Amino acid sequence: MMITRRTAFAAALAPAAAAAQQDFPNRPLRILTAFAAGGGTDLIARAIAHAMTPVLGQQVLVENRPGAGGNLATEVAAQAPADGYTILMGNHGPMSVNPTLFRNLRVDPERALTPLGLVADAPLVVVVGPRSRAQNMRQLLDEVRAGRGDTTYGSASNGSASHLAAALLMQMADLRAEHVPYRGAGPALTDVAAGTLHFMITTLPSVVGLLNSNVLRALGVTGEQRIPVIPNVPTVAETVPGYKATAWYGLLVRQGTPEAIIARLTSAMQAGLRDPALNARLRDEGAEPSNLDGPGFAQLIREERVRWAEVIRRANITVD
Repeated sequence: MMITRRTAFAAALAPAAAAAQQDFPNRPLRILTAFAAGGGTDLIARAIAHAMTPVLGQQVLVENRPGAGGNLATEVAAQAPADGYTILMGNHGPMSVNPTLFRNLRVDPERALTPLGLVADAPLVVVVGPRSRAQNMRQLLDEVRAGRGDTTYGSASNGSASHLAAALLMQMADLRAEHVPYRGAGPALTDVAAGTLHFMITTLPSVVGLLNSNVLRALGVTGEQRIPVIPNVPTVAETVPGYKATAWYGLLVRQGTPEAIIARLTSAMQAGLRDPALNARLRDEGAEPSNLDGPGFAQLIREERVRWAEVIRRANITVD
């Protein structure tokens, strides 16, 4: 075997690299989120960061990187060193929806990132205000049918989870309604409460105050099961069989991160998810803790990418 300068240099570095992996982590880590502080993604990222900190023996910080429809954080994570110190809190939008929604995506998350595992899965809630008389999902769908395309629903933005969940509902129920996009869930919910819009599908944390004060009515949850915080609200699937649209959250690192470091981070995440306090906090937010590992999470991302691509195509949703 001929020994070149390159192979000699690599051989010299190998012991140092191995030592660095064994010493991991020896400084604080960061979890990037694609959205602003205070939202569902941020709350779940902070909860898992808090739980992982004592397991890893280093502080795990949360860094908010909103922008470009959630793509900015993905780009930052994909460009960070593959050393495990930068982790991405990925959710269904940037991971599975944006590759179809954005024509000129700079980073393909499936190629650039390695999933560690799913942290939580959170159903959305179908809510109505004074514009609608519906007291359950069947009545709401009848109302939409009678409106013949004039019924309105709001969303946090064009192509957002709230938009796609409603588009899927209309497709599965074979109905038409007018989509009204907003800049955030708050303004849209204000208009539902004011009677400007008929209904909206949104995250539980964004609407829980309005539900508790009886300003809005919850008609259905979009997961496969009812959720403990609003146990009397049925699933949409009880009216529209097979319907499901959830917001899920998982951790990923840059492709090429050493297996030993991936194993260490995965172990810390799983240990954190066994913490009863973390489980209670997630459930209070309407999210269900997950035990899905890295390969399982990767499969979920692929399956969701195919499913939402079809919804986007049929609804002719664009962001350009």
